[in-house]
Amino acid sequence: MKMKPSSVPSFVTKKSLSRRTLLKGAGTALALPLLDAMTPAFAQAPAPIHRFQTVYIPNGMAMEYWSPQSNGPDLEITPVLQPLTRYRERLLFLSGLKANWNVAHAGAGGSFLTGVTRGGRNETEILADVSVDQLLADKLGKETQLSSLELSMDAPALAGACTVNLSCVYTHTLSWRGKTEPLPTEHNPRAVFERLFGDSGSTAQAARANRLSQQSSILDSVMDKLQRLEKQLASADRHLINSYTDSVRDIERRIEKAEQQIDMELPELEQPAGVPSTYEAHMELMQDLQVLALQSDLTRVITFMMSKEQSARPYPQIGVPDAHHPLSHHNNAPELIERMSRINIHHTTLFTNYLDKLSAIPEGDGNLLDNMTILYGGGISNSTFHSGDNLPVLLVGGGAGWLAGNRHLHYANEPTMADLHLTLLSKFDVHVDKLGGSTGPLTI
Repeated sequence: MKMKPSSVPSFVTKKSLSRRTLLKGAGTALALPLLDAMTPAFAQAPAPIHRFQTVYIPNGMAMEYWSPQSNGPDLEITPVLQPLTRYRERLLFLSGLKANWNVAHAGAGGSFLTGVTRGGRNETEILADVSVDQLLADKLGKETQLSSLELSMDAPALAGACTVNLSCVYTHTLSWRGKTEPLPTEHNPRAVFERLFGDSGSTAQAARANRLSQQSSILDSVMDKLQRLEKQLASADRHLINSYTDSVRDIERRIEKAEQQIDMELPELEQPAGVPSTYEAHMELMQDLQVLALQSDLTRVITFMMSKEQSARPYPQIGVPDAHHPLSHHNNAPELIERMSRINIHHTTLFTNYLDKLSAIPEGDGNLLDNMTILYGGGISNSTFHSGDNLPVLLVGGGAGWLAGNRHLHYANEPTMADLHLTLLSKFDVHVDKLGGSTGPLTI
């Protein structure tokens, strides 16, 4: 289901006039006075909103079709990168990074954002550490209704064994709030819509306002009952409702934020009925919802799994009827690697569609993509060996000014993903001494 075109919020689209543009349009070299239309550019231009996203690809990569042969500036466009050619100036290719926990598919997903060097040792031991997206959500989420979104193209499974007798949690999510707190992903567009806009049925302003009014009434009732209950409790028992009260206050904060944004005009999107029948239609709808969440500043942190680790999804629509996971164990057979590369290329093609959507949203003097840092990649390189060396990693976007693209950086000293995460955190002014198995930030 596609979004209907609509006007974009004034705070996003309202651009100030530059003196250079006015002088050129006037056909004169004379200096012009400072006009009101110029003022935002010189004095009131808001600082760009920096957002973080991870787009995860499973089951390794056909590395022969992914890796550039040359290093440095003027990024070599390989077959897998070909769909991304028009975004060359927004691509920073990183090579030489290692996985921190190299235990088949469990380690690939479990350490990709956490940088842990080991996790659980059996089906029931669920162990990792706080992930980089959640460290960012702790800071950036103070300004938004939702601290983060955890999304996937597959139904979540946080129980049972999925790989080498380890919990399925490692193959089905990337995000962790703490050492034993994995965050489940959501794959149903209807559920994602309801999390973003409630069960309003539409992103139309009237529908959102009506839903917000209902939520406020319910919250007022809950807070009133909590206050009456607290008066009846002994002081020693009042701590029992503290955490619940804190949760209610967080909802109150989100409602206040929503009230501030109620006049925002959004592209109209009807509430989805459920999961579309094709992978591509499902993908487009999930991408539309992510763009809406970012555009409306409902969240500034998203993780999105294009598929889970060990995914057996076939791709007959691109001439690959093989199940993805078995195909990834290609034993280095050239014809099988070539077939797997078609899946990798299909993923970058779909990712390019997402970049098109982001770059079409004006923001400040640029667009939404300019103010994003997107980590695209996976936790396995050569999947035949479940290799955690030289992981396929790409940074995409403008990084709100910090990310310079059209480059390939190769790290010969084999730093790990955790070292990259320290670097990314610093770009958001979040500083930690250590994350997982990190040894220090990278030079980018």
